[in-house]
Amino acid sequence: MRPVAHPETPGWKVETRATFRIAGPLALANLLQMLTYAIDVMFIARLGADELAASALAVALFGLIVWSLQALTGAVAPIMAAEIGARGPALRPVRRAMRMALWLSLIVSIVGMALCALIGPLMRLTGQEPQIAALAASYMQVLLWSTAPMVLAGVLRNYVSTLGRPLFATFITALGIGVNALANYAFIFGNLGAPALGLPGAAVATLITSLAILAMYAAAIRLDPRLHRYRIMGFFWRADWPRFMDILRIGTPIAITVLAEAGVFGAAAFLMGRVGGLELAAHTLALNLAAFAFQVPFGVGQAATIRVGYFFGARDPLGMGRAGWTSIVMGSGFMVVTALAMVLAPEALLSVYIDPADPANAQLVAAATGFLLIAAAFQLSDGIQAVAAGALRGLTDTRVPMWIAIFSYWLPGFGLAAGLGLGTAMGGRGVWIGLATGLTVAAALLLQRWNARETLGLTRREI
Repeated sequence: MRPVAHPETPGWKVETRATFRIAGPLALANLLQMLTYAIDVMFIARLGADELAASALAVALFGLIVWSLQALTGAVAPIMAAEIGARGPALRPVRRAMRMALWLSLIVSIVGMALCALIGPLMRLTGQEPQIAALAASYMQVLLWSTAPMVLAGVLRNYVSTLGRPLFATFITALGIGVNALANYAFIFGNLGAPALGLPGAAVATLITSLAILAMYAAAIRLDPRLHRYRIMGFFWRADWPRFMDILRIGTPIAITVLAEAGVFGAAAFLMGRVGGLELAAHTLALNLAAFAFQVPFGVGQAATIRVGYFFGARDPLGMGRAGWTSIVMGSGFMVVTALAMVLAPEALLSVYIDPADPANAQLVAAATGFLLIAAAFQLSDGIQAVAAGALRGLTDTRVPMWIAIFSYWLPGFGLAAGLGLGTAMGGRGVWIGLATGLTVAAALLLQRWNARETLGLTRREI
């Protein structure tokens, strides 16, 4: 039976514009965040190869922890969207949800910092060179203090985006790039009267930047009348344990999903290292380009969570469907463009990192180009799985998508990557075929679940 139109259900054109107004700024903010990390690499690389390697290892652990914690607390977005859709503006429910999300952020940040502090034993366990392990530990000692401001800022970013101010996320991230570059310049090399701290100076720059971004979000919320009217810091000491548990229940599977996906790509790097140093370098270049492309459907998926969540709260199945399908078409359409670029102009893309015309890079370019051709084949799958997962989160459906992610990425995905990469002559290409297979299986299963949302009863809101 076809869902009945709600009196306020927007048409396809209106929904497309509404989705783009949220997705565009969020995708741009994601791309700018990637640029922030690139600036860190540019400054640290001037210190030497050991410092660069140490920072890469530390950031790999720190990034995985922070990203998963932001995913956990980010469950506040569909909760707020549903409340606004049901009874907008829903001042009290939104304020309570934000209060508990901020509480949860502080609690899990302490856990995250404790995990970051274990980098020393992790370096020894994985057999890293002693001098690199020591550098990574000194870097992490400062970097881990950025955990709480980053997780808190992630919650505030969800708040401004859900309340219709996604451009704030773009502008604040852009300003953060300037703060980060200036702080790196000052504290790594001792400029502008600052001490020359070397590699720990880069961690100081990250801490300053994360605190500045948190302060900018707080200022934006205080100065914007629409955002300030919710008074999210009001009665901050009052607990709302049912809402706290709602965020934890919805967010924990999202965090595990992030760990499953990020973990398989991290494991792929270790596989590629066993294949060969050249293949690992080519893998890094190709994966960075694929990661940049992924930021757009990732932003569209965030917008899908908010738009679907609005209609979920309003109990409007037709609106949910239009919001989800609009986002899926938008995200996958962009990835078709990136796939064409990877097929038609791989050397132009690689020129962002290296000089493809340099004969010394010939083997590296050939290997990276081969990986990009496989990446082009899974661009559509990557876009679909990212947006479909976001749409399902708008229905607060996170547990089954978590199992889909674990199954897809680690059984057909990593299993095939390890088998083809290490057990056949395909080497690095086999690893990438495994990654492509995992993403494609995830996309197919998530899309099937989204398509069956009515039959599965996912569109029925109980409260």
